[in-house]
Amino acid sequence: MLICCFQFWQNRPVNAQNVADALQKFNLKKAAIQKALDNLADGGRISFKEYGKQKIYLARQDQFQIPNTEELNQMKEQNAELQKQLEDQKKATSEVEAEIKSLQSNLTLEQIFEREVNLRLEVQEMEEKLTKLRGGVTLVKPEERKAVENMLSEMIGQWRKRKRMFKDLWDTLTENSPKDPKEFKEELGIEYDEDVGVSLQSYNDLIQQGKKRPRGK
Repeated sequence: MLICCFQFWQNRPVNAQNVADALQKFNLKKAAIQKALDNLADGGRISFKEYGKQKIYLARQDQFQIPNTEELNQMKEQNAELQKQLEDQKKATSEVEAEIKSLQSNLTLEQIFEREVNLRLEVQEMEEKLTKLRGGVTLVKPEERKAVENMLSEMIGQWRKRKRMFKDLWDTLTENSPKDPKEFKEELGIEYDEDVGVSLQSYNDLIQQGKKRPRGK
């Protein structure tokens, strides 16, 4: 394990603490690492130098084969070729993944048939509703329509009542007030129906039109 540590330490000097930090995931004690380093040094596997009480360990340089210029050039060429092969492999992998994703997004024949059946049923249902509407048949039950009309009439009645109550109160407040009614209204943040784009009369007209419209049978 320690030999591997030195082989991958970028060939630089280390002390026992450096090795302990590198091998901390193995839960090794510093004392055990120090002993192992001393054994390696005694066996001639590594060398060391003492600086006071601290020992600095070095990989023996005679164990490394230093390539010449020709060998370095060959290694560079091999590295470039491997890099090219890696890029080609990445590109091929990406193309395969894209094709797989495309195939997964397509519907199967069974799913296509199932979707066609559902769409035909939806079209048939909409055609039946359209036929009823063309024939003047109402799709809302009379009692449901009546309940909605009554509720709307009640709401409009409350609206008219509250509108009248506000007008009476507002006229009383502004009758003898020195302030301009418009400025007073803006100061209080009051908005009329017209200010927000609604009209009580338009809803009254809607009720009347509904009463005049012929009912389906």
